[in-house]
Amino acid sequence: MAVPHVPLHLTGRVLLDDAREAGELFVRDGRAQFAPPALQAGAMRHLEGFVVPGLVDVHSHLGLGPQGTLSLDAAAGHALADRDAGVLLVRDAGSPLDVSPLQDRPELPRMLRSGRHIARPKRYHRGAAWELGDVAELPEAVYREARSGDGWVKVVGDWIDRAVGDLTPLWPGDLLARAVALAHDEAARVTVHAFAAETVDDLIAAEVDGIDHGTGITADQAERIAALGIPVTPTLLQVERFPQLADRAAVRYPAFAKRLRALHERRFEQVRMLHEAGVPLLVGTDAGGSLAHGRIADECALLVAAGVPASDVVAAASWRARHALGFGGLEDGASADLVVYPADPREDIGVLRFPTAVVLRGEIVAGSALAGR
Repeated sequence: MAVPHVPLHLTGRVLLDDAREAGELFVRDGRAQFAPPALQAGAMRHLEGFVVPGLVDVHSHLGLGPQGTLSLDAAAGHALADRDAGVLLVRDAGSPLDVSPLQDRPELPRMLRSGRHIARPKRYHRGAAWELGDVAELPEAVYREARSGDGWVKVVGDWIDRAVGDLTPLWPGDLLARAVALAHDEAARVTVHAFAAETVDDLIAAEVDGIDHGTGITADQAERIAALGIPVTPTLLQVERFPQLADRAAVRYPAFAKRLRALHERRFEQVRMLHEAGVPLLVGTDAGGSLAHGRIADECALLVAAGVPASDVVAAASWRARHALGFGGLEDGASADLVVYPADPREDIGVLRFPTAVVLRGEIVAGSALAGR
């Protein structure tokens, strides 16, 4: 249960972005402000700690379960799990469930919909995607999703080709480029699922707006991705599952299984290479299906284990992601979507697991402070 409409006085260190911080922040009527409000003494609740703009999961699948599409109530439960973990903005990176009815619910995180995945028959999870029988349909499908979503389109760039027994790209490069251009004409952006290196050159040529997973990106490709500023979301929680996926595929598709094991083996080296090349990294859990929601802290911990400095991981999971998705941070008059921590998560990433207060639209909705109200 939220603590409603109580003005807040936050002290300690308020992290605004990579270069700025403040010593205090006030919250009144759901808005952030730096000047003290005109209130009677004792009318505010005081919290001290490290304050960051609300976390962002840029790769989540609300309402998607192990057996496929779930209900809106289940999707709301997923969103609440994310919220209680400090995630106050979710990019739903592809789902057959239209979660737009949840977007007006004030107790849920803000949501950006990417619409339904676009794939080819038998080249993605059954029932999850629009399956195009003819690759020439891709531009029109992307155009349609660009007009129906929240400014994002999700394309499956590669998947196992059972006739080949390994990952192969789904789309010719010229059609992909045309589809991305159509999305851009509609002021929409395209993010692409890509495991294999063979897929990435066409993504670079098309100047896509995001690469999800990116497990096969080479050093040369990383330099070009960095030069274009294309963000990559490593989804290490998903990559941790590659050995199990390989075990299930090994008998029928040994080449595919071998590739998955190799990608898993070098997963930390891969992420470290991307970071050192200057590729913008974002944080996404790939929750949905068989991965539970509310695990943003676990994803961040894996990125740190891979060698990305905790300060960069916190930034990528907070203000950098918010700006990348077109949302602001903690500015005067902005919605007070923030998380208070008892210590600096840039020094110890494990702190993300223990928020003092999760504040959404100016109300404390989760955290240890909720119990102590």
